[in-house]
Amino acid sequence: MNFIKYVPVMLLTCLGFMPLAANAIEEPSYRLVESWPDPAVEIRHYEPRILAMTEMAGGENSGFRVLAGYIFGGNAAEQEIAMTAPVQSTMPGADGREMAFVLPAEYAMNELPAPDDARVKFREEPAYHAAVIRFSGRATDSRVDEHWALLTAFLDSQKIETNGRPTLNQYNPPWTLPFMRRNEIIVPIVEPLRASGTAGR
Repeated sequence: MNFIKYVPVMLLTCLGFMPLAANAIEEPSYRLVESWPDPAVEIRHYEPRILAMTEMAGGENSGFRVLAGYIFGGNAAEQEIAMTAPVQSTMPGADGREMAFVLPAEYAMNELPAPDDARVKFREEPAYHAAVIRFSGRATDSRVDEHWALLTAFLDSQKIETNGRPTLNQYNPPWTLPFMRRNEIIVPIVEPLRASGTAGR
């Protein structure tokens, strides 16, 4: 290992979510099943994916630094891996908070280089249905709680059952103007029996 290798990680530590400012950032593949305008809720079917994860023991910034270190060459192959969006984290106030990067779809689990940092773990997620609520502005704890309450009330009204933990997903670097920010709360749900929908991506 040499000093030059860690320059990108140090820049990320200073500037935050810099990679998310780049164009054409890969996002997880999904199909839109159904959507509503108010509140801005969607039902999506996500394809399988692999997550690089770490505990947020020292807060959000520490989790980001650990994962950024891995994708910027902090691994056995000294290989750089493309940044994706969103940055996923456990909901504020939850026990055992974690942060995750979705790894590019081109990688299989057995193709990922081993991390230098033992705090980086991998998890394969199968295809699943999810309910999603989208909002702009800064993802403060109070705003996240407000939109999670909106989503749960809406799902109750539609008799849609959740079957996993919700996550906060942020798509923009910290200097993005609040009204241009894209934040989503995503929660796995029991697959709807009804067939409906708007054409998806």
